[in-house]
Amino acid sequence: MHLKEPLGLGQALAPLADAIIFIVALRNGVAVSAAHIASFACAACLNYFFSVRMVVATSGRTRDPLVYSHLLVVALAVLFLRGGVLALLIGWGLPAQWAIVLAVAATVVLTRLGNALCLSTGPWVLGSGTSWRTLAVGFIVCAWLLRLIYCSQVELLPEETYYWNYSNHLDFGYLDHPPMVAWLTGLGTKLFGTTEIGVRIGALCSGVVASVFIYKLTRNLFDEASALVALVLMQVLPFFFMAGILLTPDAPMTAAWAALLYYLERVLLAGRASAWWGAGLSLGLGMLSKYTIVMLVPAMLIFVVWDAQSRHWLRHWGPYAAGILALAIFSPVIYWNASHEWASFAFQTSRRLAERPQFALHKLILSALILLTPAGAASLVASLWRPGQAELQAMRRRRFLQVSILTPLAVFLLFSLRHEVKFDWTGALWLAAVPPLAFAVVCGGSRGVQGWARRAWVPTLVTLTLIFGAAFLHFVLGLPGVGYSKHMELVPVGWRSLGRQIAAVEADLARQTGSEPLVMTMDRYETAGELVFYSGDAAHAVTRTTSDVLFGGLGLMYKRWFPADAIEGRNVLLFSWDEGDLEKPDISAHMRRLDPIREGVLARDGHTIRHYYYRLGYDYHALRHQEL
Repeated sequence: MHLKEPLGLGQALAPLADAIIFIVALRNGVAVSAAHIASFACAACLNYFFSVRMVVATSGRTRDPLVYSHLLVVALAVLFLRGGVLALLIGWGLPAQWAIVLAVAATVVLTRLGNALCLSTGPWVLGSGTSWRTLAVGFIVCAWLLRLIYCSQVELLPEETYYWNYSNHLDFGYLDHPPMVAWLTGLGTKLFGTTEIGVRIGALCSGVVASVFIYKLTRNLFDEASALVALVLMQVLPFFFMAGILLTPDAPMTAAWAALLYYLERVLLAGRASAWWGAGLSLGLGMLSKYTIVMLVPAMLIFVVWDAQSRHWLRHWGPYAAGILALAIFSPVIYWNASHEWASFAFQTSRRLAERPQFALHKLILSALILLTPAGAASLVASLWRPGQAELQAMRRRRFLQVSILTPLAVFLLFSLRHEVKFDWTGALWLAAVPPLAFAVVCGGSRGVQGWARRAWVPTLVTLTLIFGAAFLHFVLGLPGVGYSKHMELVPVGWRSLGRQIAAVEADLARQTGSEPLVMTMDRYETAGELVFYSGDAAHAVTRTTSDVLFGGLGLMYKRWFPADAIEGRNVLLFSWDEGDLEKPDISAHMRRLDPIREGVLARDGHTIRHYYYRLGYDYHALRHQEL
């Protein structure tokens, strides 16, 4: 039964009260974030009592707790989306009193659509029922809108500003990654300027490409319904959600990995020789993005040897032509490495293998549970490694997915026995898990692990979507009573303010000393890129801001962009989050003299986020300690 809210008093009174309460709260000194939430809550209550409650009573579901839980979920989702719209309009220069009018209009549209879903459906279950496709589209649209609305407002993470700095030093390669992330960032900022959207537009596009290829792959392997569920998972599962908004090397590599899986399936399972060209192109572009994608090559070799119907490809020109095409696309990176003592290849292989041994298998398992969610991890094991499926094509399909997941996973598993693993390293390999997970949602059993996973998916996806929305709203407008973590490298709040403050300190020191200082942050890269991007004059700041390249820091590409001999004789503004970093003997040994350490405070909405410290060193010389 499809029920709609009547267009009555509640429909008119709620948005009017929303705008009035917001404006009155602002005029009485209430912060935008608190005013926005308070006015929305009042409007939602009015809408329920004057409109929605009558529809619920008419449907005979007054005592159904599902209706109220669904209405609450919709209200929270609309709150987080509307907060992004409000912040976006204010950021464009519209006064808050006028911005709320447009935000309220968006609230009315989104609330009506969401409530229609709540009032016309029973339990929310993906893959079955009369309206599950509407629910699936709701997840897809909500996740996409969250990324689209907030991508230009959430401050860049340190990794993003570091890779953006790549684009200011365009090349065929870099110490720690291939150049695709630099090329995408450079193109994005050419089109949209030095802005968050300029940096992230490449990630948004990569997310679309990855989703399309996984949709098509799932449809080929299973059916249309499974493909739609796969599209939902690609929007909401943590790694894929973040890869679709944050521009790191993972974003283009994930798109290339998804494309490579699709073309390999067309070759190995569908028998289309022409798809080798797509496989070669995808592999080449993937290697330009991140070296990790090369692990699919041995995976497919294992499949070809294992699968009797695929062995003839070993005698066919197709895979060899694909390999040559991939190497041709990747050749600029090979040339760069050959010209730089194979620095990047060594950085990602021998350097990592030489790190201090430590056991990290538990972290690898934890990352899988987070990236797939417990429901996904349990469902994947039950789907791919259960007995049965004796039919030949089903067995071949399962083998294809198994080797696509297990081969790269085995590499990370062995590595984790003696080395640290990072949270996102395994993210892309789970692309091959999406099709069987989606199929299990549509056609899986109702008992045991599969039955539990099917029931757990909707609560899991709802929880993830609301977490993403709440986090974005917190980063942009703030949540009343909730503070900010001091770990700014993880929580993107305060960088804009810090950039302006340090730029003002630089300008003041330049006036006092008659020369601009070099800014040096006492960490690897986390702070330097942020100070440049949010300085107000990035084109100028990029030539005079570096990380710790002098006093024992790793420095990464900063050591190549700012060699020590280029810093000789310059005044250096030293910046650190730890006062002790600025008191090290090495610093005074290389400076003619040092100003006292000064302290700065980073705050937002009157609440302190973190203290920072800086001091000016005069006339740096590499050998000054020997001269003395």
